Amino acid sequence: MPPTLTLKSGTAWADAWQRCLTVAPEAFRDDRVLNLWNAAWQADGRALPAVSPVDGTPVAGPPRLDRATARQAVRAALDQHRAWRHVPLPERRARVAATLDALAEHRDLLALLLVWEIGKPWRLARADVDRAVDGVRWYVDGIDAMLDGRTPLDGPVSNIASWNYPMSVLVHALLVQALAGNAVVAKTPTDGGVACLTLATVLAAREGIPVTLVSGSGGELSEALVRAPEIGCVSFVGGRDTGAAVATAVADLGKRHILEQEGLNTWGVWNFSDWDTLSATVPKLFDYGKQRCTAYPRFVVQRSLFDAFLAAYLPAVRTLRTGHPLAVEHPDAPYPALDFGPVINAAKAKELHDQVAEAIDRGAVPLHRGTPADARFLPGQDTSAYVQPVTLLNPPRSSPLHHAEPFGPVDTIVLVDTEAELLAAMNASNGALVATLSTDERATFDRLAPHIRAFKIGHGVPRSRGDRDELFGGFGASWHGAFVGGDLLVRAVTRGPAGERLPGNFPDHQLVPRPT
Repeated sequence: MPPTLTLKSGTAWADAWQRCLTVAPEAFRDDRVLNLWNAAWQADGRALPAVSPVDGTPVAGPPRLDRATARQAVRAALDQHRAWRHVPLPERRARVAATLDALAEHRDLLALLLVWEIGKPWRLARADVDRAVDGVRWYVDGIDAMLDGRTPLDGPVSNIASWNYPMSVLVHALLVQALAGNAVVAKTPTDGGVACLTLATVLAAREGIPVTLVSGSGGELSEALVRAPEIGCVSFVGGRDTGAAVATAVADLGKRHILEQEGLNTWGVWNFSDWDTLSATVPKLFDYGKQRCTAYPRFVVQRSLFDAFLAAYLPAVRTLRTGHPLAVEHPDAPYPALDFGPVINAAKAKELHDQVAEAIDRGAVPLHRGTPADARFLPGQDTSAYVQPVTLLNPPRSSPLHHAEPFGPVDTIVLVDTEAELLAAMNASNGALVATLSTDERATFDRLAPHIRAFKIGHGVPRSRGDRDELFGGFGASWHGAFVGGDLLVRAVTRGPAGERLPGNFPDHQLVPRPT
């Protein structure tokens, strides 16, 4: 019998919350977090109840503002912007560097909050914090050359991001935008991360970074955070439905924008034989339960190779480790080594279970289904937000799993017989962020890759969002506006020479620098 698991000592939500009250009393109260606007922490907004996806423990909910208060916050951010843009670059650099030092000091608390709020395993939660800190340090070191001949925007940058990477995407972007001379506004994601973001914002605000952090529904706050004339740029990371509404608004207003949206990232297998390498890669593709914008939920496989593909894939997917991210054999044991924990909430878990059941009912073939017995759980814990890994062959075209990113640990496989079918299946979602083609001959990759509609394409290796000087964007419906990464992120939130055409997908032009 497996040992009975217990919660690792000192990692309960109550422990994390008490540490927040001690470290950041200006922003945390006994029963809620505060909003930050007009350079002050405000006890406004209606705090909604929330639970952790890990085991249903009640956690801090977002203090949602109404539309009128959000407008006041944006007007105050413009005043901050007008002052901050004239702060000399050496002082901005020093303040951002001091913020990074503070984030590094509180690394483990930020990571623990991520575990509870969005269900990240400990290894991945710490990596999210580290990528934010290390990534912004790269900009601190090289910002002088990136800002040569450039000036801040006319108004603050508004940031609306998904819940899955609060530190390495959202906090990273905020600090680089501020380093470039802009005040920054951020909306906390509706589905999780409010306490982690609040603590990070406390540490930035203490160093004089002009940051505004507010909570609220997208529909209620979009007028202020997207359409308000004070906003100089809108940066959005999220799904296509919401992104399409934002894209329409910014296009109508002619506003600078960076809109990263989902796409079905695909992995093609054609004239391939290095199965050991593929087998070693498969578990890594399930990091954080494929709740990443650069996850690969679709394999497109040459039919004649299907038996060899399965012989490599199935043993690998059976090694996946899932469960409660803080469940250990005894209280002082190390954190468990997991590939993923829960999905973001019980509603998402039900959606995925329903989509899988419907796809099978309509003809998809289940090739692998993990069971809760394979997972690590505490005795009697709530497991409603957990989805065990699933692999389906040939999802029907009527299923969302055929054409959309599931954002969960669900793989689908499509079989093809010709190169034309391979490319059509790899381009099923009208543009993607990343793709990979596993093929033995470089000449075959070089011939087929230009026809794959993804910004980054790997030859037998996965591609990621990247850090530091690595560019990032998307093709088709997966991206609107300026591309980012490296100096492109700074260019996206500053003004250059008159008539400058930024790399990106815009209504009047598309300029695509090819990433390495």
